[in-house]
Amino acid sequence: MIFTEEIQKYAELHTSGESDVLRELREHCYAHYADSSMLSGFVQGRILSMFSRMIRPNKVLEIGTYLGYSTICLAEGLAEGGEVFSLDMNEETNAVAQSFIDKTDLGDRIQLRLGDAIFMLPHMAGPYDLVFIDADKPNYCNYYNLVFDKVRPGGFIIADNVLWSGRVLDEEMDENTKALHEFSQMVLADDRVANVLLPIRDGLMVVCKH
Repeated sequence: MIFTEEIQKYAELHTSGESDVLRELREHCYAHYADSSMLSGFVQGRILSMFSRMIRPNKVLEIGTYLGYSTICLAEGLAEGGEVFSLDMNEETNAVAQSFIDKTDLGDRIQLRLGDAIFMLPHMAGPYDLVFIDADKPNYCNYYNLVFDKVRPGGFIIADNVLWSGRVLDEEMDENTKALHEFSQMVLADDRVANVLLPIRDGLMVVCKH
């Protein structure tokens, strides 16, 4: 099936709305950031929120905060007393993310941490119920391997952008595309997990740890 712009609009019209803060954040991103495609879209944000509501996680780890849209979505389904820890190394966008998080009633349940995730992850304490990977593509395999033992059995890892606008089908791949293709192959070959690649927006790899 071809997902046309009309089908996308139909899906949006028949999906529960986002909060006022999320809508303001999304509009702010589209108006002021040339790299606005990095933001989880409306439907994908609702999907992340729904995943979180289904899992009811006590502890969520996000690798790649950007402006905090997905961070807030993931926090919407937390169990009572649960927390989201989000890692990013961009001080400017991190400050914007914090400003919008402060407008929600979830601010005391979200912790933003600034720094290089490759060096921070070994010091992050699990176990995590849900991990969301949406950062620099060449390090996806590294992030997966660094967090795997910190995910509880039955927990989930979700990775964004794994279809990379369809470029994963190209015979000649650039560094990012090759890294994402290798990540998907690695997950598929990992007998410690079950996985499904959802062709939603730019592709979500959903992994459940046995």
